[in-house]
Amino acid sequence: MLVQEILKSKAGSGVVTVSLFASVAEAAKVMADNRFGTVVVSADGEYPDGILSERDIVRELAKDGAGCLSEPVSGYMTKELVTCTSQSNVGEVLQQMTDGRFRHMPVVEEDGKLIGIITLGDAVKAQLAQVAMEKDALQDMIMGH
Repeated sequence: MLVQEILKSKAGSGVVTVSLFASVAEAAKVMADNRFGTVVVSADGEYPDGILSERDIVRELAKDGAGCLSEPVSGYMTKELVTCTSQSNVGEVLQQMTDGRFRHMPVVEEDGKLIGIITLGDAVKAQLAQVAMEKDALQDMIMGH
């Protein structure tokens, strides 16, 4: 299964991003309002510059206190993004997320333009659906259908 199948099944249009200069508090509000666990950080809204997660915010709150909330996200975001394309294999993406211990992956076109984001849950759901389909096909073959 390819990432493009996950993107087709997800509701909504586009990816919500925040500016490099948005405060951590503004990014947290965007995440809360949209019920997201992460937000892509982008200078132009089209190409990802980083990603900020709930975990990043909590870690900084614990380390530096509430003062970090007024700071720009550019100082707290993960800058070295791991991305995939719509043609990436879901199994491989799931392995990358598991190995890297992260739950969100931006999906980009070949030129790096942001087209979506998938979650660990999206990838697991897709894999389970594929396994169920294969199981049903094997059962039908065994039963002679």
